[in-house]
Amino acid sequence: MVVLDCADLDRSAAFWCGALGYTAESSSTGRYRRLLPPGGNGVELLLQQVPEPKVTKNRVHLDLRVPDLEAEVARLVALGGRRVTNDPVEEDGWAWHVLIDPDDNEFCVLQPSEKLAGY
Repeated sequence: MVVLDCADLDRSAAFWCGALGYTAESSSTGRYRRLLPPGGNGVELLLQQVPEPKVTKNRVHLDLRVPDLEAEVARLVALGGRRVTNDPVEEDGWAWHVLIDPDDNEFCVLQPSEKLAGY
């Protein structure tokens, strides 16, 4: 399980469920909301509502590996994410954009080069 701090559980659940294809557990209560992967296979995401705003760079972040970088970035921006990078970063056969979620948590959307596509 990965825990992600947020200010608004509903807003964050809507963003991350849309981004990852997860579903929010209906029995979540209080300041937590558990997001479950499709079919139950994969890493669970636990949203934790906190009162303080995010101030500095994340020490841990999610990398979302995708087959079409620009299409996925556009989809995530439409869900409420925001670009940090205007042009893709390219390094070691990978290209990626840095985005932030509605709570300003950084995450990356990356695509391997054709020679690394099976990575």
